[in-house]
Amino acid sequence: MTDTTHRLDDYDYHLPPELIAQHPATRRDQSRLLVLDGASGAFAHHRFADITDWLRPGDLLVVNTTRVFPARLLGRKESGGRAELFLLGYPRPSAEGETTGPWQEAAAPALIKSSKRPKTGSQLVFSDHLRARVDAYAADGKATVTLLFRPEAGETLDTLLEAQGRMPLPPYISRDSLPEDRQRYQTRYARHIGSVAAPTAGLHFSDELLAAIRDAGVEMASIVLHVGYGTFAPVRCADIRDHVIHREEVEVSAETAATVNRVRAAGGRIWAVGTTTVRTLEFAADPSGRVQPLAGECGLFIYPGYRFRVVDNLITNFHLPKSSLLFLVSALAGREHILAAYREAVAQGYRFFSYGDAMAIVTRP
Repeated sequence: MTDTTHRLDDYDYHLPPELIAQHPATRRDQSRLLVLDGASGAFAHHRFADITDWLRPGDLLVVNTTRVFPARLLGRKESGGRAELFLLGYPRPSAEGETTGPWQEAAAPALIKSSKRPKTGSQLVFSDHLRARVDAYAADGKATVTLLFRPEAGETLDTLLEAQGRMPLPPYISRDSLPEDRQRYQTRYARHIGSVAAPTAGLHFSDELLAAIRDAGVEMASIVLHVGYGTFAPVRCADIRDHVIHREEVEVSAETAATVNRVRAAGGRIWAVGTTTVRTLEFAADPSGRVQPLAGECGLFIYPGYRFRVVDNLITNFHLPKSSLLFLVSALAGREHILAAYREAVAQGYRFFSYGDAMAIVTRP
């Protein structure tokens, strides 16, 4: 098969289950870093703090400043049975002025877990100030719910979710969320609430490392992509081109667009932190590679054969076999180089996925 094969089975690799990280590294910037030369396929082993050795003055590091909200709510049905609600997107307030007595409303897609599926129209109770009404079920089992919340002085929906919710750890982390996940499953620069999964490449940056990068003359800019649960959706099409990618809310400010365009014009390299940043920058670029400000939904599907317009180098984590994110990194560095690097990472005992170790893919040294 060629490096641009579109057969799903050609994006598989063996991963021992014990290499799936269940907890974060003791220190953010001390996770391991595999540096891959996208042209030659050569790789080297380092610690993440060493990323400064590959950055230079005039480069631009672009990060995703989305913030994960506590999307898992544990409560009970009105009948008394236990129920868990997993919000698949941040709840959207109902039309202005629309309330149910003293309760305010916000709608969201969700998954509901209970011994018996709650009936449409019934409510789930999480606290005296937070409930959810089940409005409808889709054929795939997902629900549409309306959160009913009654904030007291100083409270908002955000604070109620913070008080009642748990962090939505990925399905391959086989433990309950812990207090430490409130900080560790969140980047240090997270600002804009809206994700149900972290942009995990950014989890490796400590405050000290970010300061060192700025002191080295590397500029930083930000985008927002709110990560949805669809990021974990399996690809089931034998030909990956038939897969329908999930859509996610994105924003590129005029300031970020101008910064990216200025750095590119001056010959600087664009480093994307995470696949979410790659998709956003490439989605915002016109055919010449000039980034435009935008706010909307991104449905860009990147797989081998795609020609990158903006991103030169990528900092990322290790991705699931046969996943859309593995297709993306294969498009940037070549499938054979990526799979060889993954085999090396497995052999060397790297930790995989959200809380795991990192890669730096350098296509423009």
